[in-house]
Amino acid sequence: MNKRQQAAQETKRKLITAGLELIKESGFDAINVEDITKKAGVAKGTFYIYFKRKEDIVLDISRVPFGEIAEELTCMENMELIEKLTYYFRRFMECVESCGINVCRQWTKDVLDPNNVPKNKDGQKWLYDVEMLKNILENAVHNKELAQNTPVELLTHIIISQLYGMMTCWCMSDGKFEPLDWTDKFCRLQLKAILNPYIIGGK
Repeated sequence: MNKRQQAAQETKRKLITAGLELIKESGFDAINVEDITKKAGVAKGTFYIYFKRKEDIVLDISRVPFGEIAEELTCMENMELIEKLTYYFRRFMECVESCGINVCRQWTKDVLDPNNVPKNKDGQKWLYDVEMLKNILENAVHNKELAQNTPVELLTHIIISQLYGMMTCWCMSDGKFEPLDWTDKFCRLQLKAILNPYIIGGK
């Protein structure tokens, strides 16, 4: 990476960091592009080199932490499926909580009104998350942890709806609902029951 590319990467990082801090403090609707660029210390026009609109920065806020989870999962080939999924769900919700309730509200708003965001998995967090979970389950079928007749698509949507339900409850309760605690309960009480009929050798 040359110096120009490094500078561009650093500028984008500043914009994302500034956007995250402002959304955490004030909420998405209360800020504008000028607020973000001012906090980042760059010219307003610089924003549009990296993003088409304010909404686009919200997805990029999720890219680094959720990308890190994907990387971590690739190093866990020998981990049993339930253990791997439990780790994934816990890390998922840790990232949600660390980004803050106002960012979470914008993510869930995008899911509720997908017309506001691009229709591909790179442009919508919901599709990105569905694809990641689906890949985990498909790999489990390929590695003979799950039976060939496992309804991967159905299970993906059942499970991801639980995660997004917890995110939505957190937003609706204004932070009183504790998603990480409920994620632990879901993994302990429901996850194995959902997957057990398809786990090879499961009881």
